[in-house]
Amino acid sequence: MAEGEDTGTILKPLVFRTDETTPKVVQSVLLERGWNEFDRKEHNVEGWNLYWKTSSFRMIEHTNVKPWQRLNHHPGTTKLTRKDRLAKYLMYMKRVYGTSIYEFVPLTFIMPGDYNKFVAEYSKEKQMLGTKQSYWICKPAELSRGRGIIIFSDIKDLIFDDTDIVQKYICNPLLVGKYKCDLRVYVCVTGFKPLTIYIYQEGLVRFATEKFDLSNLQNNYAHLTNSSINTSGTSYEKIKEVIGHGCKWTLSRFFSYLRSFDVDHVLLWQKISHMVILTMLAFAPSVPCATNCFELFGFDILIDDNFKPWLLEVNYSPALSLGCKADVTVKRKVIHDIVELIHLNGPRNEGKEGGNAFPGLSNVSFAKSDKGRLSNVCSSLPYGSLLQFTSRAFKKDESTKGKAARICPKNTRTSQLREMISKQNLLLMAKEPPKVKSKLKSRHSPHKISLSYVSLFPSYTCKTSISSSFLSDNSKEPDPQAGNFVLIFPFNEATYGASRNGLNVKRIVQELQKQMNKQHSRVGGNKTKR
Repeated sequence: MAEGEDTGTILKPLVFRTDETTPKVVQSVLLERGWNEFDRKEHNVEGWNLYWKTSSFRMIEHTNVKPWQRLNHHPGTTKLTRKDRLAKYLMYMKRVYGTSIYEFVPLTFIMPGDYNKFVAEYSKEKQMLGTKQSYWICKPAELSRGRGIIIFSDIKDLIFDDTDIVQKYICNPLLVGKYKCDLRVYVCVTGFKPLTIYIYQEGLVRFATEKFDLSNLQNNYAHLTNSSINTSGTSYEKIKEVIGHGCKWTLSRFFSYLRSFDVDHVLLWQKISHMVILTMLAFAPSVPCATNCFELFGFDILIDDNFKPWLLEVNYSPALSLGCKADVTVKRKVIHDIVELIHLNGPRNEGKEGGNAFPGLSNVSFAKSDKGRLSNVCSSLPYGSLLQFTSRAFKKDESTKGKAARICPKNTRTSQLREMISKQNLLLMAKEPPKVKSKLKSRHSPHKISLSYVSLFPSYTCKTSISSSFLSDNSKEPDPQAGNFVLIFPFNEATYGASRNGLNVKRIVQELQKQMNKQHSRVGGNKTKR
């Protein structure tokens, strides 16, 4: 409440808008935070602050967005999550900037156009391998949840329809208790112009529910990690070696498992962060300019037994259903932290008469957790040289001392929804899966790397600063951290400059190459010491 402002001013809850596709967890979290759901009978047509839905927005909706509003999609981002289009973007980047920096992409062919190229590669590999088998995977370009996927060794078994992609199958995945897994890594892009990328330090690990077996390529429960497939299998409810019950872990539990075998999980996380940035760089120049929007992506990443991460796909509107305790733990916090990240976490200020005017975001009060975002980011996070951007200063107005802000709780429907959702969430808090002591064997055993480890997940601080000439007076610098979301791009002054006025992809790739070279030098140095 500003000094001299009428004490009759009422602080009203922020308002979220949904449609039939909006995930229930989004509604649940926002109600918990004291938001109200948009109701055409009670609110002005423009009287909402956040519109969240699964499908994309029309360009006119982006054009007409108001300063106090946020949309949960950027325009045109569905292209990134079509498997064939993603493959085209990454193939182009490979040709321009070299295979070495885009080595996280499996060899890919887009059908039917690349069929002859695939046949030539298949024949060449068959000749080289002799009696050994060659493994490939075919995926429909537009389908999700593992639908229509086939894995084959003999080209006679290849069946494709319309637009599919065929990729080299990673036949040496890192196995946990003999089960295949992949990582669901959450990434939030708060802007494409300039490009601003945050990675979430918690996530999900999804397991196949039957033991990995290359002699039976038709067993989806052994080769596919999609939860929609494995929850329907007979082994889902069984206690599985190392994994325990179900088919999901949290990412922090997975990294804890790796640390128990002296695996350099920090280096692995750095590689994943590079992969995310390079993938977004391939796509960013084609995104139309739009303001007041953000995007949550789900990156699916497979780790092989050499601890090399491979990009499988990027998901638009990643699933936010709460099917198990790991889902509840991770996904609810993701939504909470997104609200912190986009600076919509307090009541809005209105006059006594309840006018329709919304204040600028500077008038929004921030929760205590925002103060944690103002701390510097530790060097153990994806980049040791991560740029420590100067943080915004949120000043507490002295005039508010001793004055009680009055909240206007008149939406009874909203209150009923809050109560109902809270009860549903309690039912989902399943029992923690039993921890089984594990042993990694043969080629699936992690290589021991004698480095000092720091957990990725607690908050740390380090002292770094940027020159006063780096930011102009009217710059709106990104926050280094919000909850578990950590800024990974831009990561130094050079990349900040290369993304401010147009995207200088070549310069950014050069800076990333420097970072990767430093990583290789560090790993090489530690091996020499051993």
